[in-house]
Amino acid sequence: MKAVISVTGCDAVGIIAKISAVCAECSVNIVDISQTVLQKYFSMIMLVEIDSINVPFADFVDRMSDLGKANQLEIHTMHEDIFNAMHRI
Repeated sequence: MKAVISVTGCDAVGIIAKISAVCAECSVNIVDISQTVLQKYFSMIMLVEIDSINVPFADFVDRMSDLGKANQLEIHTMHEDIFNAMHRI
């Protein structure tokens, strides 16, 4: 199973490293990543594999959200099933 993580906020050094560290701690594998900086604004979407996650998914979502708050970022983590349901025609 997969999840989608979206990140937005002002650009700063280490954003990807901090998010990747939480993924690694939770045994979440980064499958694909797309990021860009528009002037001073950072935007990223990650596709992660959660088959081997070692914490409840809800706890992982909370950890990502807390990381965002601590770094003045908006981090949203959504299970692939929810993401697909929201974007189905």
